[in-house]
Formats: sequence, C-alpha cells, structure tokens
Amino acid sequence: MLFMVTERFHDTVAIRKRFLEKGRMMPDDVKFVDSFISLDGSLCFQLMTAPDESALQPWTENWSDLMEFEITAVLPSADFWQKFEKI
Repeated sequence: MLFMVTERFHDTVAIRKRFLEKGRMMPDDVKFVDSFISLDGSLCFQLMTAPDESALQPWTENWSDLMEFEITAVLPSADFWQKFEKI
C-alpha cells in the first residue's frame, strides 16, 4: 500500500541530528519513496510503501517525541480515476 505521511516538526534541529546519527529507523517492510518539506520547515510530507498502516507504527514510535504524524492511505491519481471509466 501507498501512504502519504504528514509530519509536524517540534524540534527541527533534534530531528536532523537524530536522522544523521540513526537514519530513518524504519522496519524492513516499510520503504521510503520521496519527501517534501514546507518552506518554513515545520511540515514534512513523506510518501511511503508498506504492507498496511500498522507496519508504520514502529517507525512513528521512533520519532514521536520530536514530531506528530498524520498517515493517509493514497492511490496514484490514474488508479483512482480508472475506477470511473466503468461508470
């Protein structure tokens, strides 16, 4: 499954330091696709793949002291709109 993860940063300096020291700290079945950061540095949008949303929990627990997470299951636009071709 594909997930858009919105991260709300609490301490950008501490996040950067931990990332440089430990990496993303994700389970093996979670894969990073790409990320985007808001211009003010307060939000990060990460696209991830995982078998299901619960697979993301160990990763979010590793960072929950420094940021809040909102996880949304998503589809590529073409896959979503393809469902309407039959209507």
